[in-house]
Amino acid sequence: MAGPAFADPHPDILGAGYEAFTAQLPDDSEGAVVATLVRHLSGTTSNKAVLYLHGFSDYFHQVELAEFHATRGEHFYALDLRKYGRSLLAHQTAARMTDVSDYYPELEAAVEFILADGNAQITVNAHSTGGLIAVLWLHDRRRAGRDVHPITSVVLNSPFLDLPAAWAMRTIAPRPFRLIAKNRPLFALPSSGRSFYQSSIHRSERGEWDFVKEWKPVTGGVVRAEWLTASVRAIARAHAGLDLRCPILMMSSAKTVRAREWTDDLYRGDAVLDTEALARWSTRLGDHVTCLRIQGGMHDLLLSKPEVREHVYAELARWMDAYSFPADQDKPSRSGHASR
Repeated sequence: MAGPAFADPHPDILGAGYEAFTAQLPDDSEGAVVATLVRHLSGTTSNKAVLYLHGFSDYFHQVELAEFHATRGEHFYALDLRKYGRSLLAHQTAARMTDVSDYYPELEAAVEFILADGNAQITVNAHSTGGLIAVLWLHDRRRAGRDVHPITSVVLNSPFLDLPAAWAMRTIAPRPFRLIAKNRPLFALPSSGRSFYQSSIHRSERGEWDFVKEWKPVTGGVVRAEWLTASVRAIARAHAGLDLRCPILMMSSAKTVRAREWTDDLYRGDAVLDTEALARWSTRLGDHVTCLRIQGGMHDLLLSKPEVREHVYAELARWMDAYSFPADQDKPSRSGHASR
């Protein structure tokens, strides 16, 4: 039986050059479910593509990344996962997840769409929680015997490979916490207050970026017991070691920032995750891992200060030129879907 498919193209909120496709997914306990794939085509003939996955309490809005790849001749696709961003429906609990495998159907549908669009080689680029989801998906995909040949490399931007030190799961014993998640899955963990990280990036606060605050709250997302328990299981699997065979680039800030009040250091480090832990655990993902520590980088490296982003893109281009798209996979260019 065929899985979900992306269809019904319509102009995206990002404007000219961007269009969105919707996939109707099977209903879950909350009702109807959809996922959204955003497409931005390169102006050149190419069979190379990038699939981007966002992080927790987030959605795709990084136009600069899409333009970077389009300029390089790489078609760009970004997936707003179910219950996030463009895919969040009125009756749904934002970011609700029972297991990382919840997202596998839309990821598989996205790959099928990109290949049917005439592409032969795909780099997966994923940020934060999207990085954790991506590596487990690719590992399980290979173990299930699915064709991983089109996915030639993985780029991870501050992947969620370990829990932040301040999170409640660090101080609550695992078994009682699992009982909380089972009996009260939507139980919201106590918040330590306003998210300094989100405040540091949105232009209505202390940052330079504009994004839809209903989809990426400046106050920070609500962490629920069910979501956190699923994340802990996935992190434990990553720590045990995965079997990704393609080259992996893991980029993170060179510095972790922990702040209880505002400091300009928030512009120069990762205020969400422990970057030392990311570097350490990234080596468990596969045999070919490049770890880059970016001086002055924020949690989402692509939202850092301009001079830092310039460095990030230079390093990304150099690594992709070396590892992402093997020349022997070149094939005739994309046949494509309609409505370009």
